[in-house]
Amino acid sequence: MELKSFFTPVDVTALEPFESAEESHLLFHCIDIWQEDEPALDGRQFAIIGVPEARNAFNNPNTNLAPDEVRRYLYGLYCWDKPANIIDLGNLIPGGDVNDTYQALSEILAMLIQEGIIPIIIGGSNDLAFANYKAYELLQKVINIVSVDARFDLGGDGIPMKSNAYLSKIILQQPNFLLNYSNIGYQTYMNSPETIEMMEKLYFETYRVGLLRQDMSEVEPIVRNAEMLSLDVSAIRHPDAPGNPNSSANGFYGEEICQVAMYAGLSDKLTSFGVYEYDPLLDYNGQTAQLLGHVIWYFIEGALNRCDDLDFKDQSNYTKYSVSVTGTAEEMVFYCSKKTGRWWTVVPVINMQKNTQQVYYLPCSLNDYHTACNDKIPDRWWRAFNKFNH
Repeated sequence: MELKSFFTPVDVTALEPFESAEESHLLFHCIDIWQEDEPALDGRQFAIIGVPEARNAFNNPNTNLAPDEVRRYLYGLYCWDKPANIIDLGNLIPGGDVNDTYQALSEILAMLIQEGIIPIIIGGSNDLAFANYKAYELLQKVINIVSVDARFDLGGDGIPMKSNAYLSKIILQQPNFLLNYSNIGYQTYMNSPETIEMMEKLYFETYRVGLLRQDMSEVEPIVRNAEMLSLDVSAIRHPDAPGNPNSSANGFYGEEICQVAMYAGLSDKLTSFGVYEYDPLLDYNGQTAQLLGHVIWYFIEGALNRCDDLDFKDQSNYTKYSVSVTGTAEEMVFYCSKKTGRWWTVVPVINMQKNTQQVYYLPCSLNDYHTACNDKIPDRWWRAFNKFNH
């Protein structure tokens, strides 16, 4: 695949920061901004991709203007304390039809993921998450998706693709490569009772913004289990991110959404990250673009500090705990990493036809272990058990 034919280079002169004594330490000088020849991907850890596509946007037609505005604030930040090999591929050239954009983006993302490069997508509208999912379909890889969004964007059979109606398109894809979907930060009054009930029937994980704000550390095990994360700006409260027409007075605070991004970066499994639904024409003094620049900065910092503690073959790296809980046939098993202090619980997966049982290591929190010690089945474990053995 010749990447240069798919992209328009970034206008470097529009991004260059003001002169300063420490200017060489700014991201503008630390990120390789592709300009002419075929982009060199060898050794890259991250690839930034702008996608100015908004033809299927719901009530947000100017989100195609977002990528360069976000870059302007991102590249004015200082580098991390660890080296990062990043290339900015520029802006994807939109296809003649929006489906052409989806196809091109999914193929490019699949290639990057296959090469071990983490793509960071700056949209564009939130339906681009569908193209992100299609990349894993091309790789024949079953995945978990996490969406940070005030709404579920479920849509339904027969409803045209829109940024607020793309999830059903993923669910109905055949063959299907979606293992689980988790929503972080939904607001109940923005979702119909029927939609909420549907999410429960599908055993998807949904977490209200108010619940998570009581303890933001509970976000970490959710994103630790994901390969892909999409962030809709509407999940952030409007006073903190005014550049979105579909947000509300409630939502995550700016520092909380940066914490979510840091947790996502720390996840050893997560291989793609996207931010969507920012309209620069609605922004105030670049406030939203600045916040999204911080979000991307924190995601990369998290990824630079990954600890690679997913290898349960060597269980000497973990402390094992067994807990008897009423209502379970066997003791519940938990593992705590000696390296990071992160927790997992074992969920049995039973194959009735073959009369066999496997185990699934489900990321969890210390609170889940305490719940089991109090003779209650953690909601996270129960939902996964029902999903796998339904």
